[in-house]
Amino acid sequence: MEKTSADSLPLTVNSSEKQETVCIFGTGDFGRSLGLKMLQCGYSIVFGSRNPRMSSLLPNGAEVLSYSEAAQKSDIIILAVHREHYDFLTELTELLNGKILVDISNNLKINQYPESNAEYLAQLVPGAHVVKAFNTISAWALQSGALDASRQVFVCGNDSKAKQRVMDIVRTLGLTPLDQGSLIAAKEIENYPLQLFPMWKFPFYLSAILCVFFFFYCVIREVIYPYVYEKKDSTFRMAISIPNRVFPIAALTLLALVYLPGVIAAVLQLYRGTKYRRFPDWLDHWMLCRKQLGLIALGFAFLHVIYTLVIPIRYYVRWTLRNMTITQVNLYSFIFSYSLNQRGILLHHSPFHNYRKKITLLSIFIF
Repeated sequence: MEKTSADSLPLTVNSSEKQETVCIFGTGDFGRSLGLKMLQCGYSIVFGSRNPRMSSLLPNGAEVLSYSEAAQKSDIIILAVHREHYDFLTELTELLNGKILVDISNNLKINQYPESNAEYLAQLVPGAHVVKAFNTISAWALQSGALDASRQVFVCGNDSKAKQRVMDIVRTLGLTPLDQGSLIAAKEIENYPLQLFPMWKFPFYLSAILCVFFFFYCVIREVIYPYVYEKKDSTFRMAISIPNRVFPIAALTLLALVYLPGVIAAVLQLYRGTKYRRFPDWLDHWMLCRKQLGLIALGFAFLHVIYTLVIPIRYYVRWTLRNMTITQVNLYSFIFSYSLNQRGILLHHSPFHNYRKKITLLSIFIF
């Protein structure tokens, strides 16, 4: 009977492999969370600690020993410690020869050191097979079962067999391993957790520059110019009217920038006569940012809708205040004229009547 592809590639790791022992150096939050998750998946866990007797809050079923004793229990050792504390590994060089060291550490800054933490670890323990993994998964994600977090685990290493064993562990934990190649990729993997929306920087800066440019252009055209040449104060337009002009202009400009790189790429491919040559870096980066540019354009269009709905409300409020003021002026002037009529003073051709008209007209122009 012929075997299918599904038979040749098992979906899960064999139960015998699950029962293997894994050593974890470090009893911090991540080390304990990872150990608990692996215990739930059928692994035997041995923790290595500087002070085994002082270690607490460890998951039930795990054993805690010193570093040297724990290293002898397993061929796979996960380092849940910071790079600054790697010095103790030099004393365990002979014990770690031929073993798989999984580096899960991150740095505080992007490109903090000349080499990655995994490469530095490989220099400290040259006889071990160093694999970079688990640095993009948080302790909270392991505790919650990765239900609300990313399931992707980036894995890289120079030894293919060691890397495959680590990827099997990742699959057993219910996560998705992504092979990133050799250990050279470790530096890029370590920078992932330190990046905040990396693809949004250029679209955000571009949209901010466009908004500032169009805003100052409208201010010069509709506020400064009328004030200088006509002595007309139009500063009230800077709150709603001018932004309501800027938002649709910026939205249409960004929308044009979304479709423009596709046209440029098509023309470039026709000019070259092939589609298999790489685009220039600036065009490649521009095309990768099209989704972000489109979303920002949609945001500006939404703001334009909101401001458009606000303008009639502002006009109604101004009309209400103006009408109320005129009503009050007419009422007070009527009372004033009635009191004078009671005293026998005729107002239709008197200065008081003209004064009432001036007050009414002045109130209209003010509001």
